[in-house]
Amino acid sequence: MSLHIGAGSGEIAETVLLPGDPMRANWVAERFLSDPACINRVRGMLGYTGTWNGHRVTVHGTGMGMPSLAIYVTELLRHHGARTLVRIGSCGAMQPDLSLGEIVLAMTASSLSTPSRAALRELNFAPAADWGLLCAAERAACAFGIVPRIGGIYSADAFYDERPDLTDDLRRHGTLAVEMETAELYMIAAREGARALSVLTVSDQPATGAAMTPEERETGLEKMVEIALAAAFD
Repeated sequence: MSLHIGAGSGEIAETVLLPGDPMRANWVAERFLSDPACINRVRGMLGYTGTWNGHRVTVHGTGMGMPSLAIYVTELLRHHGARTLVRIGSCGAMQPDLSLGEIVLAMTASSLSTPSRAALRELNFAPAADWGLLCAAERAACAFGIVPRIGGIYSADAFYDERPDLTDDLRRHGTLAVEMETAELYMIAAREGARALSVLTVSDQPATGAAMTPEERETGLEKMVEIALAAAFD
């Protein structure tokens, strides 16, 4: 047990899927895991442990944004024995040729700031995915007949961003998508010697105004979860 995760000793698997939305954690557990057991409800952040294809796996929510994710990821790694972390979440497209529902594999994650950056002081650390997980996710996607988009993303501090100049710069530098967690996930994983990857689904395309509904964001992301699970146990 830790401050924000009420699971007992051995109740969390070494492999953990990390949706932001706790209700998505509930959906993933019910839809994909055999014999899922709820192992955390502290502060309404749901976590479940079960099996997938005979492999023990936990799915645990992180909340929105890097400060919230940092709490759960740090406790999962330091107090609960997690070693492989795969974020499953939505993202907004930054390139105009990305369509709703496309899969993005985040190779790197840029940011203006993260909770970990203060500890690094003058070092401009480059947060990156675990190479083995990234390659495994690409193989899994291709096996499902999906061609994923692989590249850099941007992890924002603010959801309602008023920096069109920054958006234009990121787009010009080839940044695929924007979300709010991956840069900190990759930084913590590097510091703690763990493996991490973000498998994302495009939920919004500002270029066209297209967007998934709240219901689609919660439950319409099956391929993303299947790719994440296959990659974690490749």
